Amino acid sequence: MSKVIGIDIGGTFTDFVSYNSATGAIDNWKNLTTPKEPIEGVLQGLEQVDNLSGVAKIRLGTTIATNALLTRRGAKIAYVTTKGFRDVPFIQRGDRRSHYDITWIKTKPLVKRADCFEIAGRLSAKGEEVEPLDEGAVRELAATIRADGTIEAVAICTLFSYIDPVHETRIRDILAAELPDMPISISYDVLPKWKEFDRASTTIADAYLKPIVSDNFHRMQARLDGIGLGEKVGVIKSNGGESTLKGAAEAPVQMTLSGPTGAVVATRVLSELTGIKNLVTFDMGGTSTDCSTVVDGMEHVTTSFEIEWGIPIQIPMLDIHTIGAGGGSIAWIDKGGMLRMGPQSAGAAPGPACYGRGGENATVTDANVVLGRINPDYFLGGRMKLDADAAHRAVKVIANQLGLEVDAAAFAMVQIANNNMLGALRAVLLQRGLDPRDFTLVASGGAGPVHICDLMDISGIPQGIVPNYPGQFSAFGFIMTDARVDRHRTVQQISKFFDGARATAAMTELVDGAIAELVSQGYSQTIEIYRSIEARYLGQNHELELSFPGNDFSDATVEDMWKRFHEEHEARFGFSIPGETIETVNLKVVAVAVSDKPVLRELEKGTGTPQASGSRRVRYEDGWHEVPTYDRGAFLQGQTIAGPAIIEESASVTILQPKQTLSVDRLGNLVITA
Repeated sequence: MSKVIGIDIGGTFTDFVSYNSATGAIDNWKNLTTPKEPIEGVLQGLEQVDNLSGVAKIRLGTTIATNALLTRRGAKIAYVTTKGFRDVPFIQRGDRRSHYDITWIKTKPLVKRADCFEIAGRLSAKGEEVEPLDEGAVRELAATIRADGTIEAVAICTLFSYIDPVHETRIRDILAAELPDMPISISYDVLPKWKEFDRASTTIADAYLKPIVSDNFHRMQARLDGIGLGEKVGVIKSNGGESTLKGAAEAPVQMTLSGPTGAVVATRVLSELTGIKNLVTFDMGGTSTDCSTVVDGMEHVTTSFEIEWGIPIQIPMLDIHTIGAGGGSIAWIDKGGMLRMGPQSAGAAPGPACYGRGGENATVTDANVVLGRINPDYFLGGRMKLDADAAHRAVKVIANQLGLEVDAAAFAMVQIANNNMLGALRAVLLQRGLDPRDFTLVASGGAGPVHICDLMDISGIPQGIVPNYPGQFSAFGFIMTDARVDRHRTVQQISKFFDGARATAAMTELVDGAIAELVSQGYSQTIEIYRSIEARYLGQNHELELSFPGNDFSDATVEDMWKRFHEEHEARFGFSIPGETIETVNLKVVAVAVSDKPVLRELEKGTGTPQASGSRRVRYEDGWHEVPTYDRGAFLQGQTIAGPAIIEESASVTILQPKQTLSVDRLGNLVITA
């Protein structure tokens, strides 16, 4: 068995990348997603694999959890908490999204207040039992849930359970005995960290997803078992690592950003291969655009993520900003007569008008066909013919409403879509204090290369890269990823009374748990462990993360930790306060099982400009031009092209602007400069 296959189930297309370790061959393909039953599209794509018995591993990215949260189509859940605290999910935080908008309405949580229940019993902030748990009340609650008949899952989050989960686990055990087969989530398993609202919100989200994700994954498991691949599938988690289908069903909140992580992992690999340290990803598919950064060669993992404003999910995940802008984004005219693009999408069914599947609304893809940017006879390498007349008719409807010529309306649609995506780039760069001039833009997704040169022009980013396999870049990232587990836990202490034994026990538990999870996924090779601790000066509101050498918090390692905290605080913020009390907050462990990676082949060397394969008329800002077209598959290392030009490949097309230059690097990546 030698093949590893990455599969990315997107809103419009399902992408595949296969790596054969015996031959070194990398193949890629895609087919339309089947929204009602995503596994159907996966099985259709797997029909192109010659020998399924030769598949060693499948890594699957899916948006099942993402879509359930965004569309609020999860389960009806019961929320169980300590007496006096059932309103925490509704009180939320003290801040507001719109400080001066008297019409602003607070975001509703994923649970109804009528389905929130309180149980007597309480621990102190030190984990001491102040009031024993009322087990009789828990059994009465089970009877209430059983009589209701509509509750599909239960979320349990008791006060200070991150210190000692004794009450949570007992409530879980009683409910599990009284309500067999009822999915139950407890905060100690989901997020054993402080801050009651964040912990409650994340646990509620996990329970909210469990029935729908479990049902989908169980059906996937059954279908994949039928072709002998069920035990070989790993589901990509939001942190870029993976889980088994069973493990993913048991912790579905970890799948919140499953699909988009692949492009970020692939971009980090691209950084290693090219030596370019600062990259910003621009992954534009048919339904959405995902942006993230790789800074100094490393992707950023965050626990600050919100489904909607005010509904946090605090599990470790790659820091990705997503907007509803893709090739399928629908054009519409607002009440003021202004042209808008998205976030509504034509998706895969019916899709853009040019797909010929019944869609009538004009989309970004239709506009690109009208402008000559996409060749209707070479979409997906010619395997899928586009209906240029249907695209023209759809855009004409918008043009008539605006009083414009059809090509002018199409160009306006593309410009507005570009500005929408510019906002996403600014969110991950300027809003985080990063200078676009220090970054290289990486275009991926089927529509990314079509728009990369436009985005470079309006964003001030001086260089761009269209990598190999851009249309399947996330799936490519899945075959390049390592299995990874993140474990966090709040262990609050201050430097004056630091208990090294307590910290050592907690760190050891985190490490052992992370290793056990990797082993349960079948990874027995050498596992790398990275430990860190979040600390701050007592009274500060934000923590500084420090690496930590091992599990043992001895006098020597603790003294070194305080010394390094002062030094790193000085380096990061420009000051330190020697002698000031330091507070430790969270312990963090990352366990990585490093897997074998594909070795990418270098292209043969060449010189000059490659031979054009033809030409066609393309609409630019100053009008129509007859533009040479090139076949990317014929490029050699070191060759260059001056714009304007069109570079075609099976899953995408790059639109080189005038005054831009493209060069081919040693691995075949297209490097674009102004």
